[in-house]
Amino acid sequence: MKQYLDLLRYVLDNGQDQFDERTGVGTRFVWGNQLHFFLPERFPLVTTKNTHMHSIVHELLWMISGNTNIRYLNQNKVRIWNEWPYRRYLKETGQAIPNPHSTDWQLGIKKFADQTVTNEEFAKTWGDIGPNYGYQWRHFDGYLDQLGGVVKEIKAHSTSRRLLVTAWDPRVINILDATSLPPCHYNYQFKVFEGKLYSVVTLRSWDVFLGGPFNIAQYALLTHMVAHVAGLQAQELVVESHDTHLYQNHLDLARLQLEREPSPLPKLSFTRTIDSIDDFQANDIILTGYNPHPAIKAEVAVVSRCPQGQLIHPRDC
Repeated sequence: MKQYLDLLRYVLDNGQDQFDERTGVGTRFVWGNQLHFFLPERFPLVTTKNTHMHSIVHELLWMISGNTNIRYLNQNKVRIWNEWPYRRYLKETGQAIPNPHSTDWQLGIKKFADQTVTNEEFAKTWGDIGPNYGYQWRHFDGYLDQLGGVVKEIKAHSTSRRLLVTAWDPRVINILDATSLPPCHYNYQFKVFEGKLYSVVTLRSWDVFLGGPFNIAQYALLTHMVAHVAGLQAQELVVESHDTHLYQNHLDLARLQLEREPSPLPKLSFTRTIDSIDDFQANDIILTGYNPHPAIKAEVAVVSRCPQGQLIHPRDC
């Protein structure tokens, strides 16, 4: 993971500071980067802080399924998408939006998440994040299964240069602004050569400290899964990022991470032979030899200040 850590250091040392209108937190950014991860022997999961593989696996399975409702995630104790549906629920039911650092917020979002698990109708009404990642992968324009089609094409015409999936649909960006966030990792592409599978993912915006380790591991896992069902070897993942940034409230945390010595990378394996991308279960995915440093807690930069000064979500200003 040296190149990932080098990128963290490069952003810290050479990035430009910019006010961030969406969150109000501000970023330090560099423009245009590319990282390469060799996949056959080791799995690229960051070791200089504990990265929650459980959440990575379940979020990816959720996306692969085409699901956009947080009920599945909360059933599996993955809380990473609750922020946006909870804010929409409060706004549309006429409730005040608490300061996200407050006890009221913590208690409220937990109660909301629990209701999406125990009350299916509540989850149907309030738990959807809109036509985002999984929807676009499996139901683009309401009907097109991009990921399923790409897997079939890999098996049938392995030399194709059209093995591409996009999550970016300009027609629904306004909808996503009201339900979640427009996709950051907005397309990915595969290449087959001599029985090996190569992949590239492109990110328009990359929170390299908080989201970076998740995105690297998730697309490495997806590459392994597609390779497995196609009878190929996962060979290389390329991560291309455009606006590559650290939020200003993460700068010291990134410096802390860079003080730590990386451990050897873990290994990934599957418990059984799987023929369809839709048949993977969480317990099919085994990670061994992961010995990370302790987690570094960091807040997601999703809040801003309205002109009146109150702390609130920027879409409500």
